[in-house]
Amino acid sequence: MTSLTSSFLPALRSRFKVFLSPHLLRTVREISFSGQEVTTEYTTKPKPRPAPDNPLTFGTVTTDHMFITNWKLGQGWKNPRIVPYQPLQLDPTAKVLHYAIEVFEGMKAYLGDDKELRMFRPMKNMDRLHKSAIRATLPVFDKTELKECLKALLEVDRDWAPDRKECSLYIRPTIIGVDASLGVNVATEALLYTILCPVGSYYGGGSFEAVSLYADEKAVRAWPGGAGSSKLGANYAPTVARQVEAAENGCVQVLWLFGDDHELTEVGTMNIFAFWENQRGEREVITPPLSDIILPGVTRDSVIQLIRSWGDVPVVERTFTMQDVMTAVNENRMLGLFGTGTACVVSPVKDILYRGERIAIPTLERAPVVTKVYKNLTDIHYGRTRAFSEWVELV
Repeated sequence: MTSLTSSFLPALRSRFKVFLSPHLLRTVREISFSGQEVTTEYTTKPKPRPAPDNPLTFGTVTTDHMFITNWKLGQGWKNPRIVPYQPLQLDPTAKVLHYAIEVFEGMKAYLGDDKELRMFRPMKNMDRLHKSAIRATLPVFDKTELKECLKALLEVDRDWAPDRKECSLYIRPTIIGVDASLGVNVATEALLYTILCPVGSYYGGGSFEAVSLYADEKAVRAWPGGAGSSKLGANYAPTVARQVEAAENGCVQVLWLFGDDHELTEVGTMNIFAFWENQRGEREVITPPLSDIILPGVTRDSVIQLIRSWGDVPVVERTFTMQDVMTAVNENRMLGLFGTGTACVVSPVKDILYRGERIAIPTLERAPVVTKVYKNLTDIHYGRTRAFSEWVELV
């Protein structure tokens, strides 16, 4: 509990300059809830299971139950429980509705051929949610205990895990500020809840379908000193307009650029990788280094470790620009581009629309490393290999 307190309090002091009274200090120390305290109320009206031909469009189907727990200043976390899936009741002045005081995570559980349900690197998501909560001055929590609560929820709705190729059970933990006040300050009440969604391919046409990107010069996703490295809902709402513009231009995702030299930062909601021959003629995989403008993706970290474990292609964490991409294409050194993330896993790129020109990227033709990454990751997800077995936890 000491480590949690030491990490949470400096964030409050430095970012909000608030006076930390003994009352608040006591509250911060009372932040834990336990997986053993979770109670379960089973639904009396179970939902019909999706039909075999249901494409399980991302985020449109939810399971029968949800996990929920409440936090209040002076009381800490209370009443962790699994309840039937239901609407939330919020006061119209709840902070989340006005100032987007909210953080979330995206993670998955996979039903393997052996019928075991596996969570993929859940503690990495717990670490990131914890850091995001600090950034939003929301209450923090015991990361291991929250993971155990999620396991309990998965066990209750285990039969919702789709037994299909390229499908999984998506897990969405969320923390929101709910105190009834229009004041722009630290939330004094919060709600942590988690829902589950059986999902298929993110794009609907297959998990490994190459996509077109719209390189946006007019907007940035994040900036130095901002919150781009945290998973805040406020980071996503402004991106939707650019996503619409991308679709109007025949593209599937936005390629987010930054700075006068148009550094590549992220693609849609994913991290970005390039596979090319550098100017010395050496093949390498390159991805932007973590910073305020890059989300520390769990899949990103997994891909880096996976490729490095093979020992044949180095992975370099370094900024690169659209000029670098165009030069590599023109000199026939570009082998491929791909995005990585929980929702899509690996998303190969076929072209980029940049300044009115479509730049062809030969990912599927010249970058077998991308296919190899996807196969190796999904083999881990579904328990088809013992490699990196420490990355999965059985439910």
